[in-house]
Amino acid sequence: MSIIKPFPALRPQKAIASRVASRPYDVLNSSEAREAVKNNPCSFLHITKAEVDLPPGTDTHSPAVYKKASENLQAFRQKELLFQEARPCYYIYRLIMNGRSQTGLVAASAVADYENNLIKKHELTRPEKEQDRIDHMKATGAQTGKVFLACNNVAELDALISSWKNRHEPEYDFTAEDGVQHTVWVVDEDIELEQITRLFQEKVPATYIADGHHRAASAAKVRQAMPQNSEAAWFLTVIFPAAELSILDYNRVVTDLNGYTTGDFIAALHEDFEITASEHPVKPAQLHEFGMYLEHKWYLLRCRPDTYTEDPIGILDVSILTENVLDKLLGIKDQRTDKRIDFVGGIRGIGELEKRVNSGEMKVAFSLYPVTIQQLFDIADSGQVMPPKSTWFEPKLRDGLLTHLL
Repeated sequence: MSIIKPFPALRPQKAIASRVASRPYDVLNSSEAREAVKNNPCSFLHITKAEVDLPPGTDTHSPAVYKKASENLQAFRQKELLFQEARPCYYIYRLIMNGRSQTGLVAASAVADYENNLIKKHELTRPEKEQDRIDHMKATGAQTGKVFLACNNVAELDALISSWKNRHEPEYDFTAEDGVQHTVWVVDEDIELEQITRLFQEKVPATYIADGHHRAASAAKVRQAMPQNSEAAWFLTVIFPAAELSILDYNRVVTDLNGYTTGDFIAALHEDFEITASEHPVKPAQLHEFGMYLEHKWYLLRCRPDTYTEDPIGILDVSILTENVLDKLLGIKDQRTDKRIDFVGGIRGIGELEKRVNSGEMKVAFSLYPVTIQQLFDIADSGQVMPPKSTWFEPKLRDGLLTHLL
């Protein structure tokens, strides 16, 4: 069963929470981060992307960057921009995007649960990205980014969280520049703290990493270098009930047709797909449908039944595209390393696919139907991993509102 505990978060003063809160470190590059911190000395990006305070061109993984992150975190505390909660608490975190709401519980989850596969994974991690988070955690003594977990709904827990929200004023409540509303409640009463801990232990057999595999893996490795009873035995998570989550499509663009002419490529696709020309952009409406944009034209591709297997991985649309198009026809063997392929999150819209192809940068684009939460759970339960860049979650959690000190 899942073991979680309350923790005394390092968090911003209420009046400046909206200025401190920043986009996650891994969704913007150094140039974008420098632009974001202009005229905002309170931005948490000064800690998560500390190269913004060093000369342009500084290696983002250099010791100087991690040292600066540590200095900036200490400065934020000394200036009382951030303070540590007086006692361990749970935190309720609600996000509203385009009228759609999702509410999660921010807690410290046990690293042991991650190591024992009670916190289940569906993606492989890259050593260099793990090392970046390890170095950042060691330098700052803090976990600044939350691992985004999902679990099956527990009615008693849903009711408890709903009741707390109705009976208490939020600590933070603001709308960020991207239009997403962020609201945080502090759960600090003994009865509720004990109930939440007990409900997870009794009712939640496992949680699933939706986003943050590298943060979780690096937390586990940091723990190995620390005393077993230290705070490093826990890591920062926000746990959402599955029914409230939505996964967006994660689409592909490719630079060339691997030597095929347009006509020959379409002819080769007919072996595994039924192809229909479309006068409109194709955003797949169901599983096993794909959109393709090539030579300023859209096509609807429906895969033939014998092109996939019924196992949790084989039935995924991203697996079908990988097997029958990207590998078989376009010669892309490893999507993690091949420079001919790029990935476009569904938040950018179908128009971004047209833009990338029309510019001449890319030759062909494919739109996919999103992976479902149940598919993610099934794959994690089976012990398998998804192809890279299979899931895109929105809205993104903000860094800086709740930090876990080690």
